[in-house]
Order: sequence, then C-alpha cells, then structure tokens
Amino acid sequence: MPRDLHPRLLRGFVATAETLHFGRAAERLYVAQQALSRDVRTLEGLLGDTLFVRTTRSVELTPAGQRLLPRARRLLALHDEILAEAGAGAAARPLLLDLNSDVTGPDLTADRVLQRARAAWPEGELLARFHGGLAAAAAELLAHRLDASFGRFAGLPAPVRGQLAQLPVRLERISVMMADTHPLARRPVLRPAELAGHPVDICAGNPATTEWADLGARLLREHGLAAAEPYVPPVGLDETARYLARHGDPMLTTVGGPKIPGSVNVPLVEPVPLCLVSLVHRPGERHPGLRALAAAAGELGTAESWLSRPAGSWLPAADAELVAAARNTAPASGG
Repeated sequence: MPRDLHPRLLRGFVATAETLHFGRAAERLYVAQQALSRDVRTLEGLLGDTLFVRTTRSVELTPAGQRLLPRARRLLALHDEILAEAGAGAAARPLLLDLNSDVTGPDLTADRVLQRARAAWPEGELLARFHGGLAAAAAELLAHRLDASFGRFAGLPAPVRGQLAQLPVRLERISVMMADTHPLARRPVLRPAELAGHPVDICAGNPATTEWADLGARLLREHGLAAAEPYVPPVGLDETARYLARHGDPMLTTVGGPKIPGSVNVPLVEPVPLCLVSLVHRPGERHPGLRALAAAAGELGTAESWLSRPAGSWLPAADAELVAAARNTAPASGG
C-alpha cells in the first residue's frame, strides 16, 4: 500500500528541529504540544527511523533527523510555492456569488456585503447572480459551479451542511409583505396572533428555497398559524406585485427589502422573529474574493451589531447554535 506523507507532519518536524523544544515548536505552529508529539511519532513510524533523541532536559536530532531536515525544508518550500501559485490563479478568476434573491435593495444583507467587498478589493472581480434560494445554490456550490452564496444554512439538509462551511453574518428581522388592499395592510406592525385566519405564504412551492420554507413552517407551527397553498413562485418586482394582488395571502419576508409596487412590508413583533443569514462556501476555499466578502461582513456586522439578538426574539434552536458557536470562536479583542 502507498504511504502518504502529509505536509503537517513535516512542518511539525521542521519546527521541532529548529527549536529543539517541543513546547516552543507547538507554540510556533499554534497546536497543542501533545498533538505535535503525536505527529512526530507518526512521521517516525512512516519513515521507519527515530528522528529525535529525547531526554527530560534536551531534544537532539538523530543522524536520520539531520539528513531529513534539509529535504523537508525543500519539500515544504515547494508545497508553499504550489499553493501560492494556486492562490494567484484564484485571484485571476472571478468569484461567482449568488445573492440568494432575484431582487436587490438598499438594506439587503448580501447587497451591502457585496458592495463593501468590491470597494475593499477593487483589483479583483466579484460576479453576482440573482437566482435566489440557498437550497439551489448549495447544489451549485457542491458541483463547483458557484463559489459562495448567502442564506439560512441551518435549513439545509444535514448531509449538505456536512459538505459546506458557513460564516454567520446577520440576524434579519422577519416581516410579512402583502397587497396594500389587504385588511391588515394599514397596521404599522403585526403580532403573529393577528395573522390567525390569514394563511401565510412561506414560498413552499419554490424548490430553490426549501431552507426558507422550513423557517416559515417552524414559525407558523409554534404560533398556531396556517400556511397558504404552495403556489408557483414569482420572479422580479413586477411579477411579485401581480402575485400578491392575485393570491392575496401575506408573504413571509424580511424587513428592509425592496419596495414592491402596490404592496406593504409590515414587521412582526412580540416576538420579533429572526432569520440567520450566513455566507456559505466550500470548506478550504482560498479565493481572495471570499476573504474580501468575509471581511466586509465582519466589518458591517461589528459596526451595526448584525448578530445581536433583541430581547424577546424568536429564532430556531439550530440557528441560535450557529450564532453562539461563531461568538465562541471569534478572536478576543485586545486591550
């Protein structure tokens, strides 16, 4: 059977050989000393040689370790050169981003992150498309026909989530959109209980947005409300206006979206329902455009408290866990 030599094992060996101290080498590599020691033992097993003489007071290279050190340095340098060239190639090609919407608006999360990232990374190209729906975008991501998207990650099937990575970006407030002739259209805000007797459209007829329909179904179920019939979804502002006028059902959406002709957007309160929007991509994606998007999302989120949850709000447990995990892994501020 062929034996694979992972670069991580060589990096651990080189760091230990250069410091002659497992503790300092582990600090240099930002790993636990126990993990570094395990990697060195694994490397010794693969090569069939002892690389270090260890005592309670010192660490010294064996002759086998001395022979390996210059070759390990050359191999790591070649490895890093290959990755650098791959990164340059990634920078040369555009990053394809699905904004998870067929319309744009001044306060839509994806639009704002995209504009800030473009301003911060003018030498690169971020190409946006507007097909809408994270469920559909996830399939494109896994097929390598798309680089990133925005949407409700927790609503994807577990096998799909297991193949993708996400960065929580914003807790968006949920509202209902309806024709301005609807009996509830004059309300400045609506409590979920006030929607009783008015079936709510959760876009259940759209296979591209099953993650959103899942959120809507959870919200309606917890508040004893009914879902509207699953209609064929509209595309674009004008078609959405016709759709709302024709079917008459309040449609679940988010606050801050675009103005639809002949319609109103009414926030839900007591509780304030929330949707967690994440930046979703393939694990290990190295495109500099993705780093620009992540940085832009972080800057906007910090400046405007995008991940702060208002008191008395509603958020599914799976989404809340993603927010909590992001907070626990965020770097501590200095001072």
